[in-house]
Amino acid sequence: MKIAVDAMGGDHAPEAIVEGAVLAAREAGTQILLVGISHELNSLLDKLGAKGLPIEVVHAEEVVEMHDVPAKAVRTKKKSSMKVGLDLVKQGEADAFVSAGNTGAVLAYSTLILRPLKGVDRPAITIQLPTLKGVSILLDAGANVDCKPNQLFQFGIMGHVFAKYILGKEAPGVGLLSIGEEDGKGNEITKEVFQMLKRSHINFIGNIEGKEVYRGNADVVVCDGFTGNVALKISESLAEMIGANLKMMFNNTLLSKLGYLFLKPQMQMFKKKVDYSETGGAPLLGINGAVIIAHGSSSPKAIKNAIKRAEELIEKKINEHIQNDIESNLADVETSLWKQIKNIAFGSDLQPDDHNHKSAPQMKPKDVPPQDN
Repeated sequence: MKIAVDAMGGDHAPEAIVEGAVLAAREAGTQILLVGISHELNSLLDKLGAKGLPIEVVHAEEVVEMHDVPAKAVRTKKKSSMKVGLDLVKQGEADAFVSAGNTGAVLAYSTLILRPLKGVDRPAITIQLPTLKGVSILLDAGANVDCKPNQLFQFGIMGHVFAKYILGKEAPGVGLLSIGEEDGKGNEITKEVFQMLKRSHINFIGNIEGKEVYRGNADVVVCDGFTGNVALKISESLAEMIGANLKMMFNNTLLSKLGYLFLKPQMQMFKKKVDYSETGGAPLLGINGAVIIAHGSSSPKAIKNAIKRAEELIEKKINEHIQNDIESNLADVETSLWKQIKNIAFGSDLQPDDHNHKSAPQMKPKDVPPQDN
């Protein structure tokens, strides 16, 4: 397979992006289509000694900057590295696209060029979170600020598929992020989604509160993009605060520095667990193609792992599974809903036809009126 990589997207582009692509090609033999300003990319490849690696440079004249307004970038930058890379996927010349650039622009270009999968209204950004029980995923993390019930329902199905086939969870528990665990908690939208997910065949565990996210009680956390993005940014700031405080604590005294030497292996293990570069990036699930949105400040290691994650989406046929699961679950939900309507209208023991064809009471012989002679 071939992975198109936006070499011009990100805070440290193109240097970190090119180096990450070289790592992926060198370690795993991945075929890379490096999209960007060709003379800059060729110069960097020469410096990294990438001759002979399966990397091809595809020229793109324009760059979508991190501060660009997504809608304007889509309208005005027709030759950007993002658009060229996604066009390669649409035309079948690449199997996936990876970018650490402007998230809103990646989302806008992807939706317009690749279009959502059949049965999917809107794609969702899916992030992986470390928990006390391993890892969980949360979606949507910012692609859709406002969501309708059927869209959140689709997120639940997509999250189920990702957790099952990528994270290897046999029956992943899907939870709906709400303000309480009780069935009736939440706004009108979450209440409706609750009933839809409850009628589906996935392992829906009900509502979960924010405090449950990092406990790992749900393998998949479903929410709208506004809530998910706020939760993500708060989590990032909390992790930054904890890291800064630990660093100050261990550098405070000679004794604390000595204590760090004993704890260093465990601290490194913990750091690896919470390091976003280990997962590489966030898949944009529900799009008609494989798209990975990497962190803006991605390191070469993060880009390498983002490319690896893109390969996984293709190898595990995630889009095919999403389409199949959404179709089957929608059929189950609609059938269940129709049964409820019939029960309300006609009673739980009778079908509509039973009322229409119910036979008239038969008269007994003694009830027959006497005949006049």
